[in-house]
Amino acid sequence: MSIDNKLKELGITLKSPPSPVANYIPVQQTGNLIYLSGQGPRNENGEFITGKVGSDITAEEAYDLARNTAINLLSAMNAYLGSLDRVSKIVKVLGMVNAVQDFTDHPKVINGCSDLFVEVFGEKGKHARSAVGMGSLPNNMAVEIEIIVEIE
Repeated sequence: MSIDNKLKELGITLKSPPSPVANYIPVQQTGNLIYLSGQGPRNENGEFITGKVGSDITAEEAYDLARNTAINLLSAMNAYLGSLDRVSKIVKVLGMVNAVQDFTDHPKVINGCSDLFVEVFGEKGKHARSAVGMGSLPNNMAVEIEIIVEIE
């Protein structure tokens, strides 16, 4: 099954990725690896979903925001590659959670991203990962995720 068909089956529609908010490019390629700059969760209007996990946002809500962020990463990949069928493997995920000091469920939050990658890509979606807490993130985003992907 093509990745486009898998996305349709999951009810996921990819959007045009937003322009960078600072002096960087969204995707950098070297050899057969692409590095995607950090993305965050956005609402239907393209605005960042903001707040601190553990006070403004529950861990369960943050899981959904990490899934939202994964869809934004898929959109950026698709825009760069022309087709997600070119993905050989999700190599590494770095998930950053804007959390209160005593919050410790960062891995559960970033599972929202990891679970989606496995749903979309199957075995190719399994990856190495770090999930860390941050005192703040740009634009007060609740979650920021960057990834490394091997492509054909």
